[in-house]
Amino acid sequence: MKYLSHNKASLALLFGALIFLNACKEKTDDPIPELSANAKVNTWIQEMMDTYYLWLGDMKNPIALDSDPEDYFESLLFRPTDRFSAIYPDYEELMRLLTGVSKEAGYEIILARESNINNNVIAFVTYTKKGSPAENKGMKRGDLITQINGVRMNLDNYQELLGLRSEAHTVSLFRYNEETNNYVALPPVDLTTEVLSENPNYIDTIYTIGNQKIGYFVYNFFAPGIEGQPSKYDNEMDAIFSKFKAGGINHLILDLRYNGGGLVESTLNLGSLIAPGVTNTDVFFKRKYNSFLMSFDQFKNIQYEFESKPENLGPILTGNRVYVITSSRTASASELTINGLKPYMDVFMVGGLTLGKNVGSIVIEDEENPENKYGLIPIVHKSYNKNDQSDYSNGFQPNIQGNELSQPNLLPLGDTNEFLLKLTLEQITGIPSSDRVKLIDRIDLGSSIENHPRFGKMIDNKTKFNLKQ
Repeated sequence: MKYLSHNKASLALLFGALIFLNACKEKTDDPIPELSANAKVNTWIQEMMDTYYLWLGDMKNPIALDSDPEDYFESLLFRPTDRFSAIYPDYEELMRLLTGVSKEAGYEIILARESNINNNVIAFVTYTKKGSPAENKGMKRGDLITQINGVRMNLDNYQELLGLRSEAHTVSLFRYNEETNNYVALPPVDLTTEVLSENPNYIDTIYTIGNQKIGYFVYNFFAPGIEGQPSKYDNEMDAIFSKFKAGGINHLILDLRYNGGGLVESTLNLGSLIAPGVTNTDVFFKRKYNSFLMSFDQFKNIQYEFESKPENLGPILTGNRVYVITSSRTASASELTINGLKPYMDVFMVGGLTLGKNVGSIVIEDEENPENKYGLIPIVHKSYNKNDQSDYSNGFQPNIQGNELSQPNLLPLGDTNEFLLKLTLEQITGIPSSDRVKLIDRIDLGSSIENHPRFGKMIDNKTKFNLKQ
């Protein structure tokens, strides 16, 4: 994905500035000063923001042109309204990260206060990645981490300690014992890091409960594939839904609790597998851009239609309903999917309030200056569904609320007794569980998922920005 454009207004200003500088040169015979490396990058940043930035009229005045590019970019943003625009020092690395390729130990965590009466911080392993050092060392979902490199995590140091996870490190683990109903210490685990290609298609299974056949799909981010196999993950997703269809399911549970977003291409693929009776003429979602881009005819009516897919499950889902498990980490492209499906079917949500991001981005690199390695992800559009609805900036409220941290321990994903899955299955079967446990009031401090560049991203990798009037 390479996007580069020319803003006529910016070019006119630049041309005028060059004429002025040349005039000065004729009068003084002084050489035109060469722009510094930072100034060249920042000039490019300004041009891109003047062209694409959604809040063009509210963009702030920049700091000095020779400033650090990350500081310069930040100075332009319409904070706090804009929570999501970002700049990364290496475009190529950014593109790898967006498709799930990163150097790590291979486990995700949710952080919480240990207690209201102390400052200790604990981390629950939410899942380990297949083939990762963490999985190979026997770490499991639900394991509790208290120390990193022998240092106890607390409110003052936990963010610094979590930064050590990018290199080889040691974690002190506790594991829940079902018989004694408490956590038991395990030997410390030494972890290395390596380059992993995480597959977003994490779990798929079919449950038969009474006369109900239920497909369950855990999908952790939106990415169609990896370099060399650009459709690998989307093709796997199609195969999963084909298996669901062949298995005769009549309910679908889509688990997006850890899905913070990603690439629009896969959003379109997923929606096309679920919405009932749609063809490539039915609108899934629409885009609206800033005033400058909307002056071009090609940006006045941007909309995306569903794809016609033989694996589509819509017509066989009971009550024209899809069940979606959500949390505060359900964001951006996940919310785009929910909003896009709502005009076509009942989207029944179980879990937590979603993040609330109805705006999206493109990825921009500088193709003209090889010394500029930066990648920009500015907010450039607002998203709407078929019915022009986009009122979820405060998140989607679930139909049934539930927080997995309220449980004594985290059971494996896919276990029918796992808290959020069990709540969803109860809605499908109508059979309430009799084994209720007392809820624990834990204070959620965040998640490692929120540190991924793809978190909170809804990246348009379909629209081409060739501006010609």
